Amino acid sequence: MLNFIKGILIGVALVIPGLSGSIFAVVVGLYDQLIEAVSELRREPRRHLLFLLPIAAGAVLGVLLSTKLTLVVTARWPLASYAFFIGLMLGAAPFIRRKMALVRWRPQYLLLTVLGFGVIYGLAQLGGASSTELVTIARLSRIQDAGMMAFAGLFSVSLMAIPGVSGAIMLMVINQYGTVYNAVSQLGDAARALLRGNWAAMGTALQSSALLIPFMVGALIGLLAIAKLMRWLLHRFEGQVYYAVCGVVLAAVVILIQTGLTPHWPSGWLAPIALCLISAGVGIAATLVLDKPE
Repeated sequence: MLNFIKGILIGVALVIPGLSGSIFAVVVGLYDQLIEAVSELRREPRRHLLFLLPIAAGAVLGVLLSTKLTLVVTARWPLASYAFFIGLMLGAAPFIRRKMALVRWRPQYLLLTVLGFGVIYGLAQLGGASSTELVTIARLSRIQDAGMMAFAGLFSVSLMAIPGVSGAIMLMVINQYGTVYNAVSQLGDAARALLRGNWAAMGTALQSSALLIPFMVGALIGLLAIAKLMRWLLHRFEGQVYYAVCGVVLAAVVILIQTGLTPHWPSGWLAPIALCLISAGVGIAATLVLDKPE
């Protein structure tokens, strides 16, 4: 159940531009185990599937529930919601510090932190704000559409497996964010049409949702490929990897401040600061609780 809840958080992070599902896997203490399970899936399928299934189910539910809801919430209450996300990030500090302590500190490791910050912050600048609204492919009607969706899945998910890289931002870079999340939202429309007995509307919605099939095929290929690389790095350079992750988390916090807090900051100071501190405190507490399965 706890892994299912953590999966929901990861799924929510997949939807919001600037947030990273992989860094949320780090935040809730699952990243190393996820990479290990995906890499070793063929060797011990039953054991690893029992671990992966509740997380995957939670992530799918998180995406389905939050595709519209989270974007509405962040638009309506941006200060509270983005401050909460920032708190979730900051709450991972003790976990990351424990990982960094696995290697003896050296000044040159700070370069990894700077590199992690620079790469993630730079990638975040590539996605245009208008890309969230753009639907380039409305339904699966040609083989080229399937090929584009498979590439989008391969590109976004393989990079998203690197801690801190936002899959949503990567979809924006190739102008497919609106297409993918429109297809996800159509699943809900298809379900509602089914309950009403409106077969024509359900068929139209399913045509859009069918775009997710080649997307998931590409995503699976990308995840399997990058998981082996990340597993190799974590086995040999775990402490150094988390020095880079520290920079990634700092970049994520800065990105969330720029995209979520700064544009919506009101004229006053006292009330917004109090709201943000309370929301961030709740986020920090949530991460600290999720980091302790007992």
